[in-house]
Amino acid sequence: MCCVTCEDNMLEGLRIIEIEGLGPAPFACMLLADLGADVIVVHRKNGRPAPGMPERSLIDRGKRSIEFDLKSADDVAVLKRLVSKSEALVEGFRPGVMERLGLGPDDLSAVNPDLIYGRMTGWGQTGPRAQTAGHDLNYVSLSGAAWYASNNGEPPFTPPTLVGDIGGGALYLVTGILAGVMAARAGRGGTVVDAAIVDGSAHMMNLLMALKQTGGLSMARGQSLLDGPHWSRCYVCADGLYISVQCLEPKFYAEFLLRLGLAEDTDFAAQFDAAEWPRQTALMAGIFARHKRAHWKEVFKGSDACVAPTLNPMESMAEPHMAARGVWQTIDGVLQAAAAPRFSTEPYSGTVSIPARGEHTDAVLNWLADESD
Repeated sequence: MCCVTCEDNMLEGLRIIEIEGLGPAPFACMLLADLGADVIVVHRKNGRPAPGMPERSLIDRGKRSIEFDLKSADDVAVLKRLVSKSEALVEGFRPGVMERLGLGPDDLSAVNPDLIYGRMTGWGQTGPRAQTAGHDLNYVSLSGAAWYASNNGEPPFTPPTLVGDIGGGALYLVTGILAGVMAARAGRGGTVVDAAIVDGSAHMMNLLMALKQTGGLSMARGQSLLDGPHWSRCYVCADGLYISVQCLEPKFYAEFLLRLGLAEDTDFAAQFDAAEWPRQTALMAGIFARHKRAHWKEVFKGSDACVAPTLNPMESMAEPHMAARGVWQTIDGVLQAAAAPRFSTEPYSGTVSIPARGEHTDAVLNWLADESD
């Protein structure tokens, strides 16, 4: 019983059951499927996609879809048989929901003691907020991960879903599942992975916390090396488009000034003087506002000035570097990014199918029946 697509087979032989949910849990399972795992997503029988989601969702790509009614004793019994032949299960409900369905960790460890039970939530399985609602921005705000987002004086706002749902949630869930699978295969039994967005997004802050040890990070916004200087931000060009600058190291900063014709300009000589940053930022904003983004792209082309245009996904798809790597693709009319990371032994072709809801129900049930014979 193999995965729907076997482009990257690094995880071939790993079977994962995903209980239909929203956001980070299905994204984590998409990533596992991208890497070759056999992910079987359990969609609600006769259900409809969540509001705003398409009938065939991109984050179901590479998976097999079956439809069960988890309030049906018969369907639950079949699901448990499927779990007994899998290594991991992923769910993203509030704490207690799966237990009420008779599908909690204790219920499923009884049929598969080596099962890795992945739980994806915002607040975690325990704590005062565990049973309350929340969304990505709430989680990363509470964890501290949103504190340095946006320029000083503006309300913090991170790119939607990327820092919380994906970074602090889905990617930590994937890491936990793979660590659990390795331990189970080594004979240490199953485990429950409590992947909470508040935990993961806080953990992601440790790179910045390392800067604090050297004085490079302030608890005040706009005063740190990465969120205060004129050389670490995006600027508006004459056509209203944006360009990013982040030339931290002095040699790169020197190249940046050289390309701008400012190598001898005393206004920009003090790279690390925080008191000068606001004035230097205002001056730099005026410089970039003089020309269109295309002009600045040519000015910095091929240089080590650490400057790049700020693109939307469609623009990114056409950008020469991104196009050469085939990062963005349109498959069956759906704009999507290719699987990552890449492996020298398993080239990725990018032709991954998106299943219809319930498309593989009969095939999976037939397989289970054959396994029982």
